[in-house]
Amino acid sequence: MPTPRSEAAEVFPVSGRETAIAEFAKRPILHVDMDAFYAAIEQHDRPDLLGKPVVVGAPPDRRGVVSTASYEARRFGVHSAMPSRTAGRLCPHAVFLPVRMERYREVSRRVMEILRSFTPVIEQVSIDEAFLDVRGSEGRWRSPIEMARRIKKRIRDRTGLTASVGVAPNKFLAKLAGDLQKPDGLTVAPVDPEAICRFLAPLPVTRLWGVGPALARRLAALGIRTVGQLQRCEVARLVRGLGPAAGLHLQRLARGEDSRNVVTAREEKSISNETTFPVDCGDPERVRQTLLELVEKVGRRLRSSGKLARTGQLKLRYADFRTLTRQTALGDAPTNSDRRLLQCAFELLDKTPLSEAVRLVGFGVHGLEDEDRGMQPSLFEAGDLSLPRQTEARLDRAVDRLRERFGPDILRRGDWRRRPQSGEL
Repeated sequence: MPTPRSEAAEVFPVSGRETAIAEFAKRPILHVDMDAFYAAIEQHDRPDLLGKPVVVGAPPDRRGVVSTASYEARRFGVHSAMPSRTAGRLCPHAVFLPVRMERYREVSRRVMEILRSFTPVIEQVSIDEAFLDVRGSEGRWRSPIEMARRIKKRIRDRTGLTASVGVAPNKFLAKLAGDLQKPDGLTVAPVDPEAICRFLAPLPVTRLWGVGPALARRLAALGIRTVGQLQRCEVARLVRGLGPAAGLHLQRLARGEDSRNVVTAREEKSISNETTFPVDCGDPERVRQTLLELVEKVGRRLRSSGKLARTGQLKLRYADFRTLTRQTALGDAPTNSDRRLLQCAFELLDKTPLSEAVRLVGFGVHGLEDEDRGMQPSLFEAGDLSLPRQTEARLDRAVDRLRERFGPDILRRGDWRRRPQSGEL
């Protein structure tokens, strides 16, 4: 975990501090991003790990990827989404730890509560990251910059962790600024158009939202590697090389233009879980059992979020990395019933060849809607599922409570070793 800086702010020059504060007051946006969140929590909970390279994710002798790497590990080239075996070769003395998602969610809730104590207009974009629109909320502070300092201090005092904050007149610039001085940074972007262009010009085009390796190569073919070169490129040339939508969008970003608002409620569009086997799995019964457990996790997540789903989707990835997906409707009405989800998953699996080894199996649901908006349940289930839906709902929630209290293995569904027959889900 990084040592907190005594003064972690760098204000890029505009036309004077007073002008900057006046401009920010019109539409001040803060982007708050926790530093190496999972790894920082592990170092906080285990002080003996402070200053040591920590990698959260799969161990280096098994198949899997890095979720988060501490800054000490990043110095050796380790980064998130990297295969753990590669991370182990780059940093053989790193401490590899498993993901403790419940602990990370607990700390995330505390961080978001801190942010809401400053403003109610928050858009949480991930477990450790959020945008804040602080218009009207900065009256207690001298400026949004002072508010950003207070946010960083309160997070550090109450969680023992550090956050990096970007302050800017729009979301794109706020996120970009916050990323520039990690960890424990506070960066304030300029506000007038000319200063914004000067601020962005030396940065590589990969700093722009949506510019990944493929688009970066297409821009390089046009001789564009920095934001400044993109600013100077004729729009017509960009449109010819990238298409009208991408060309115009990138030119606007190169000038720091972004009109999106901070959205306080984000509608979850899907829920899914998947598992990568440590060794490619050629046992169809093990694949079926793993799928059953994944489906039950999806069902619990649906019920805990008060959602129903209309569509189920199976995902299989084979040993050669070919990925197959199949989906189908979950019946005549949206559902969060384990029995109906399992019926869907196994019907899809029955249509899918398992004649070769499987690397990954997953199940997800789409077409989510709130439970209280769901279709009126019929008195009895259709087809071969005989339980009334209200009875199913009570049974599922009772099982959820037992598993939450005593662990996921307290109850098992029938004989999961053999292929379920009609009505045995």
